[in-house]
Amino acid sequence: MNPAALPFDTDHMLAGLKRWIETESPTFEVPAVNRMMDVAASDLAAAGAKVERIPGPAGLGDCVRADFPHPNSGAPGILLMSHLDTVHPVGTLAKLPFRREGERCYGPGILDMKGGAYASLQSVIELARAGIETPLPVSILLTSDEEIGSPGTRELIMSEAGKHRYVLVPEPGKPGNGVVTGRYAIARFNLLAEGRPSHAGATLKDGRSAVNAMARQLLAIEEMTDDNCTFSVGVIEGGRWVNCVPTTCRAEALSMAKRQADLDRGVERMLALSTRNADGTSFTVTRGVTRPVWEPDGGTMKLFEVARGVAADLGFDLSHGSAGGGSDANFTGAAGIPSLDGLGLLGAGYHTLEEYIEVDSLAQRGRLIAGLLHRLH
Repeated sequence: MNPAALPFDTDHMLAGLKRWIETESPTFEVPAVNRMMDVAASDLAAAGAKVERIPGPAGLGDCVRADFPHPNSGAPGILLMSHLDTVHPVGTLAKLPFRREGERCYGPGILDMKGGAYASLQSVIELARAGIETPLPVSILLTSDEEIGSPGTRELIMSEAGKHRYVLVPEPGKPGNGVVTGRYAIARFNLLAEGRPSHAGATLKDGRSAVNAMARQLLAIEEMTDDNCTFSVGVIEGGRWVNCVPTTCRAEALSMAKRQADLDRGVERMLALSTRNADGTSFTVTRGVTRPVWEPDGGTMKLFEVARGVAADLGFDLSHGSAGGGSDANFTGAAGIPSLDGLGLLGAGYHTLEEYIEVDSLAQRGRLIAGLLHRLH
């Protein structure tokens, strides 16, 4: 089967994707995420899949698992794994509406990663329409908390991935029309500064501001960044009344490294910042979710070679490499399950109000995934 012959219809795909994009689904808005899962589950069922709704972890949205009909249903096969939560708050559509402008299409979460998730579903549909049976059974897992490090779904991810021979992840493709065969290590941290209260107008000098302490630590943390390990603070909240010296301030930090040893050293440096002072004030660092470094092994590289062969039949050269930014493939790849990431759409601007896909990549990446599904044994 030549995947180039599959009749992917870009306009039809955009029409279907529009519904996914306009169902906003930020991670912490559980009803919104569940509405997105409703939409996806409906499309999966319409495609002939057996759909299972999996209740979400406490405080997070549900997940969806789907199995497509196959003579060897239940045997180890291929898992297409995506997340449908986004970083964009409900209401972002007012600033970033779904719209096509020439060869680009914009929308919240369209690149990261609803577009890739939708294209992977269309790959299964197009193969079925063509009467082409895949050698291995195909399943889809849609999760709800990847954008916060998958703290509630990691166990589910590993349980499902462990049942399969291969894991395909349609996160955004690498610039230059590539895929991802490795991911950097990422650690998250929870920061707490505790001060001493006083009246900010009458007895300011008696207090010790937790916000001030956090600000000093924030600068110190970000200055630890070097070529081997980065540090950033992305969430901060402190104080309640402007006329009270704030007694608590909380923040979240992120560290990323290409090598696990560099991240481990970064973790040690972060945890060493914890201190308790004689005046009762303190600064505490606790470790949050960690994604292990994923370095490509033989299984992943064999998987890539199959993908490169499909790409050649489609008329382009497929590149590969490791990438920053977390993915659930960090878990599966690091566990030794042959995984190929970055199979999703091409574009730029994800996590911003300029997020877009390259329209042509819908059909191109759909055919790439379809070819993989057909050739993997």
